[in-house]
Amino acid sequence: MEFNHQPALTSDDKKIPPSALYRVAYLSKDFEQYLWFSANYGSHLQIEYFEEKENLLTAIQEYFPADVIIAHVKGGAWPLLDQVRSNPAFGNLPFVVLVDRLTPALIKNAKEKKADDIFPADFSEGDLLTRLHYFTKRQWYVARIASEKIKKEKNETPLWKRLIDVASTGLAVLLLSPVFLLVAIAIRLDSKGPVFYRSKRVGSGYKIFDLYKFRTMRTDADQMIRKMAALNMYNTKPTENIESPEETNFCEVCRNGGSCNRRLFLDGKEICEKVFQEQKEQKAAFMKFQNDPRITRIGKFLRNSSLDELPQLINILKGDMSLVGNRPLPLYEAEKMTTDHKILRFAGPAGLTGLWQVTKRGKGKADMSEEERAELDITYAKNFSFKMDMMIILKTFPALLQSENV
Repeated sequence: MEFNHQPALTSDDKKIPPSALYRVAYLSKDFEQYLWFSANYGSHLQIEYFEEKENLLTAIQEYFPADVIIAHVKGGAWPLLDQVRSNPAFGNLPFVVLVDRLTPALIKNAKEKKADDIFPADFSEGDLLTRLHYFTKRQWYVARIASEKIKKEKNETPLWKRLIDVASTGLAVLLLSPVFLLVAIAIRLDSKGPVFYRSKRVGSGYKIFDLYKFRTMRTDADQMIRKMAALNMYNTKPTENIESPEETNFCEVCRNGGSCNRRLFLDGKEICEKVFQEQKEQKAAFMKFQNDPRITRIGKFLRNSSLDELPQLINILKGDMSLVGNRPLPLYEAEKMTTDHKILRFAGPAGLTGLWQVTKRGKGKADMSEEERAELDITYAKNFSFKMDMMIILKTFPALLQSENV
């Protein structure tokens, strides 16, 4: 069932983050199946549930940097897998396929489509958490090999660049300290949890670091949704009138001996069509409502105003990245750039803004191909200078006034 050979454990394994830090984008049309998965794995994973693959892909790109996608075939796992593997932006993002029952044909199909693994939906075979730990170990193994390759290049940050970073961002943090304080207080008053949200990124020399943002989502959203689901979907009857599962499948007319509508058979059980439609509408209403609790009230404002990005100034002060440089990449995207000359883009500093961003605006392009962006990153890594950095900074300010993100 496991497709990749797992490297032997080394002393470096103790440096690998535990699977409890894994962010899971979970795709399924069966909400009750998600509730079961969340109840069994919610204490170990941060799970984001999606019914539509388009919403999942948007979330990964915009606000939820998932470490793995887990998708059921009935929810659209195969077309989603094709889309992920054909899109350079998602790189080698781990992908786990769920099926009702494992068969040789399904396993073969998963291998051919380059899924990382395939499990039965009840996880009766295999160990998901162990597999997720392997994905993390694989990323750190790739990082170690890539770092050794990059060491051959001169990737030290020049003194002049570091002085500009410290002086400019230090002043910015000082001037914006009241804003930092107000936002931090608002986040703490709005919901429980840390002020900052951390996401793993790969920067200069293929160094893995924590990219900081202000937290815009509830930390207990998953648990809250499970409780809400229980209250809204299953506990609609008063506790003193608890009915058996069979009785809840029929409306009052049916239970009194009448037949208000034709009977349906769902999962081997008989159910009144009227009740079936009510449950379907209730689930749809709940799913529409559930999108609200994940993002906090202050979080919506922070995202719309881009204030959630301010803590990246701290990354610059720490030396994780520079004011100008190549975009720090998620681990799964960086992993795909270690097999050829593209790895040279990591020989340059990581940055808040860079050459490809301002070049994109200059050419009026809505987007750039993977090859174009990689070549611009390599060009910057090889040729960056004080003059080039100043040019990029001056071109960045007009770009900030445009609707697209830099």
